[in-house]
Amino acid sequence: MRTWISLCLRYLQLEALRPSWSEPGPYAIIDKERVLIASRQAVALGVGFDMRRGGVSAVAPSVIMLDRDPDRENLAFEALGLALLRYTPEVTYAADNCILLDVTASLKLFGGHPCICRLIRQSVNSLGLTCRLACAPTAMAAWLLSRATASRGRRQRRTIKVDTMKRAVDKLPVGLLPSASKLQDWLQGIGCQSVGQLRQYPRAALQRRTNEQLILEMDKAYGLAPELFDWIKTPLTFSARVETHDRIEHAEALMLGAHSLIAQLIGWLVSLQKAVTRFTLFLEHERGRSAIPPTLLEVALAEPVWHEDHLLRLLKERLGRIELIAPVIALRLEVVQVSDIQPPTDSLFPEPGGTKEDLNKLMELLTARLGKENVLTLSLKEDHRPEVANCWVPATDKRPKQVSDSLDLERPSWLLKNPIQLLMRDNRPFYSSPLQLIKGPERIECGWFDKMMTARDYYVAQGQDDTVYWIYLERTNDPRWFLHGFFA
Repeated sequence: MRTWISLCLRYLQLEALRPSWSEPGPYAIIDKERVLIASRQAVALGVGFDMRRGGVSAVAPSVIMLDRDPDRENLAFEALGLALLRYTPEVTYAADNCILLDVTASLKLFGGHPCICRLIRQSVNSLGLTCRLACAPTAMAAWLLSRATASRGRRQRRTIKVDTMKRAVDKLPVGLLPSASKLQDWLQGIGCQSVGQLRQYPRAALQRRTNEQLILEMDKAYGLAPELFDWIKTPLTFSARVETHDRIEHAEALMLGAHSLIAQLIGWLVSLQKAVTRFTLFLEHERGRSAIPPTLLEVALAEPVWHEDHLLRLLKERLGRIELIAPVIALRLEVVQVSDIQPPTDSLFPEPGGTKEDLNKLMELLTARLGKENVLTLSLKEDHRPEVANCWVPATDKRPKQVSDSLDLERPSWLLKNPIQLLMRDNRPFYSSPLQLIKGPERIECGWFDKMMTARDYYVAQGQDDTVYWIYLERTNDPRWFLHGFFA
């Protein structure tokens, strides 16, 4: 038995222009000079469906009338479809602003019907939309139940069993079937008001007096006819944009719009089995004559990521450190680099102190909070000179290829930025106490190719307090001793 979920976006025309997370107010969407849909505040002021523009101005002058924008509606509809791909690859668009999901194979992964329904609602809300949700063993039944729930203002309908689904569909108004709109007079004449009553009529008589499409729709709802769909195709590249609908002057207030973009990004990544390693968030400012170039927020990740919570936490830290040069009117997110999702570790015992992924998440969070230039990690370069070989790079940058020391040289990891010249006492180097040479020398002669010639003899030395130092003798006409590092 399959499990279908249908989402009916009853307020799509309104929320495409004023998302649910924007400032509430009395709004009415006008289409062909008549009210198509209105917000709850506008309805409370007396605005109703199909009311003329002039009537709205007379009844409720404070209502803000907005012209319908089909392009915005399509963008919001497609953005939600892309975000829902994180739950199942079988997502399709349906009539009357509905989206259908076949979650049969995903139920166990997301913890069952209640959990996956709750998560889907959260994804819908993150895009600034609201929906009425219904579950059923067939797609047509789920679609009919979600539309009936939306039109009557009921809560979500979940019919897990086939018998329960049949009883729920029997009670639905027959007018919900798309083909029944052309037969309303005939259906009323025979006293047929529900789908269950239509189902009781002789099939041969229905075929003669109605049409094949009406019977096919009824059969699909009860699981008696096959259903075919065109699934959403995932684009190969990701670029999404959302308008703020207000002039945002504080960067932290952009998180609502950023959450919408991240929700779409996660759906895109999961559908392609990819993880993001680098992306750019564009903060768009004024356009036209007073145009200002967008502010770029580049995010580089130490480890490929596809988890929503981690990306949102990073963006929140980065946005909290930005000072806007001008109000923001739109956000745009583009993915620069992705990689394949790595399978989870099959180790029997977890790593002590956390996994490698946990460490990378910590580094990314510290980088977002403290700045890229303040969180560094040690990397090696192919060079014999210690000050060149020991290279500190940002923790989130791609690290240079590390070099394995085939000679197994004993070198400290902590080097002084500028070597300290040592004093000489009794012909021995001195640093807090006389130093005793316990190992060496390691001779280095390098740098002729970049005009930084180095000729040194390195030794491991020990002080009277048992501290171990790394010192070298500069091989010049005037040889001198220098302290270059410490051993832990």
